[in-house]
Amino acid sequence: MTNSLVASLARAQVRPLPAYNAGLSNEAVRARYGVTDIARLASNENPFGASASVRRAIAEVANDVGNYPDANCTALREAIAERTGLPAGRLVFGDGSEDLIKILCEVFLAPGDLVVTQRPVFGLHEIYPKMMGAEVELLELNEQLGFDLGAWCAAVAKAPKIAFLPNPSNPVGCMMDTAQFAQVLEATPANTVLVVDEAYYEYALHDDDYPDVLVMLDARVGPWIVLRTFSKAWGLAGLRVGYGMADSAELVGLMDKVRSPFNVNMAAQRAALAAWNDPAHMRSGVATTVALREDLRRQLLALAAPGQPLQGLRIAPSVANFLFLDLGRPNAPVTEALLRQGVIVKPWKEPGFENFLRVSIGTEKDNARFVLALLAAMEQTERVTA
Repeated sequence: MTNSLVASLARAQVRPLPAYNAGLSNEAVRARYGVTDIARLASNENPFGASASVRRAIAEVANDVGNYPDANCTALREAIAERTGLPAGRLVFGDGSEDLIKILCEVFLAPGDLVVTQRPVFGLHEIYPKMMGAEVELLELNEQLGFDLGAWCAAVAKAPKIAFLPNPSNPVGCMMDTAQFAQVLEATPANTVLVVDEAYYEYALHDDDYPDVLVMLDARVGPWIVLRTFSKAWGLAGLRVGYGMADSAELVGLMDKVRSPFNVNMAAQRAALAAWNDPAHMRSGVATTVALREDLRRQLLALAAPGQPLQGLRIAPSVANFLFLDLGRPNAPVTEALLRQGVIVKPWKEPGFENFLRVSIGTEKDNARFVLALLAAMEQTERVTA
């Protein structure tokens, strides 16, 4: 069977889809560049890892791997319901929160439906809707690299089928504050499914103006769901556990109709429950990361001042565990020079953002290494492109 025949059999919506850019693995970088010591700063992972209780829970799973996992995530569901105060029937779980994004698109979208979201975009907020044949309107940042409130209010007023509101934004890190979110909420009609993606919720809580969207959404007429994840602050990226908190059990029931019945495996469920029951470990890692983010920001701003080596570098506002940097030059050569030094970051390839890269906040040692590597990379690419 030829590739052309395979393509002709595929749905028309699938053929033009881009592949999601998941980044390079440590092994790929070692093999390609011959480096042994890697600073992994591309995927917004938690450099402090999971708690000891999580490791114990994973070890104990070995005795039960011959059995299917609980399709309803009962223990985890009850624990999250108890702490959040939401009824257990309004919770839904996925193989990472991106699994829930896909499920929402499968439930609600048909060819020609409209979806709105932010640009630069978290890829799956665009790819999954287009997979279903929907049209995606991408809203631009304002001049300060933050949300354009007027654009959002105008876009949701058009009653898109789904509005994916990433707060904070990935890859930028900017947030809508309480007053801004209230305006968008007021502008959104009841027949729009409002999806608030809070993958970086625990980090953003350190900003006093970050909205309590569950309280604000409670009075909304119309469907909504808030997505969160165990991949970032809780340190479980390798196990893939996401959860959604919905306006109704009816919305969850629709999602259950199309989700894989065992979409959260046994190890992931038990690890997530152990992590949830050890919030002190999470809070400690998050607080340290926020402090390290601000330290890195201050270092980069000093180096970006007039007459300094990184003069002109722009840093987007961020309440997440990463920084989005405008290098003022194409990011590809700089990223290549960083990789040759064993530093993995994520260059943005979206049209209009080819000068930007996203760097995750690592340990103090890795952040310092990034700064030195960036200085060297900018010097090298300056020589090459001059």
